[in-house]
Amino acid sequence: MHNCIDMCIVRNHAHPEVPAVTLSVSALAPVPAPAPAPSLLRRLLDPMVDPATFDFWAQKLHATWSWNRTLARVVAHRAEAEDAVTLVLQPNGHWQGFRPGQHLNVSAEVDGHRVTRSYSLTDVPRRDGRIAITVKRVDGGRLSTHLCQRTRVGDVLELGPAFGEMTLPAPVQGRWLFLAAGSGITPLMALTRQLAAQDMPVDLTLVYWARTRAEFCFAQELRSLAQRFPRLRLHFVLTHEGAQRPDEREGFISAELLTALCGGLADRQVLACGPGGFVETARTLTAGSARSFMAEGFTPPAPTATAGEAITVQVSLARSGRTVSVSSGTSLLEALEAQGLNPPSGCRMGVCHTCVCQRHSGTTFDTLSGERNAEPDMAVRLCVSRACTDLSLDL
Repeated sequence: MHNCIDMCIVRNHAHPEVPAVTLSVSALAPVPAPAPAPSLLRRLLDPMVDPATFDFWAQKLHATWSWNRTLARVVAHRAEAEDAVTLVLQPNGHWQGFRPGQHLNVSAEVDGHRVTRSYSLTDVPRRDGRIAITVKRVDGGRLSTHLCQRTRVGDVLELGPAFGEMTLPAPVQGRWLFLAAGSGITPLMALTRQLAAQDMPVDLTLVYWARTRAEFCFAQELRSLAQRFPRLRLHFVLTHEGAQRPDEREGFISAELLTALCGGLADRQVLACGPGGFVETARTLTAGSARSFMAEGFTPPAPTATAGEAITVQVSLARSGRTVSVSSGTSLLEALEAQGLNPPSGCRMGVCHTCVCQRHSGTTFDTLSGERNAEPDMAVRLCVSRACTDLSLDL
């Protein structure tokens, strides 16, 4: 049994809607404190205020004013790489801050439908309160295409609270190895910027894979940081083009490549982020040798198959009074969306819990754990649950 601390955070960057998710301290500015408790006046008014009505009239005066929703105005939109953009956002006063390495849900109206997806925060906390996300456009991705191609400065997006555990400890110590593939660079870039803001207090090796040179995000900034900080060792690895610069290599992740670039792993604390296959390979290659391992993957573990063929079941929606027919062979979230419904959702991987609702009756199957459950009035995650029998949901 090796002594590798192993944590895996899974987020659905493989879904066509999604591109490409320990306490940290001291970045460019202090991490913002949690939002203060509501004032006495607000607590007194809250039962009498309809948030939707308040927002409707308030936003005629200012686009990001709201009663309780976190809204953010796009203040900058810049190309970051091929089919990737960075959006700089100015949130309103409901934003409660974040830690580098975390992600958040972003919502926008796309073709008349509200679409929510999860993106990593790529900057560090700033004194002006602005935040940044970097979005890779995915073929068929409604929100990623909207954010990359249609969103303009001045547009308003809705944000969820920051979440995620792939953050650095305080104080940060030891030697670190960041392994990024594709859009997996986004949370690791935030952590690299955090360490740079602290004058790189530890040895850090960053190995970054992409298909082509044009797909590397933050390449110029990363190279500047590597020149500025001798403790940062940077390697760009191309899988579909030849290497041309001294800091470039070719090939897929392998034991030989990691040895050549990083040497021994015995004292390394490894953070890996990328597609599911990449993460699992990184886990296997570092198991038993790295000091610790934490990962964030873009694809879920293979779901455990339910027994028998898919059947059609009836799902009663208690709040709306509707009953819809859905297949037991797909997630409840996708099945309800196919019926024209739009339940709240985010990561679509069972991580962010945005889609959680109460199941009043019936049996569901959790595709991540492989377990069936029929306990009444239990919270279920629609994105990773399938119907086994007729259900009643609090929707």
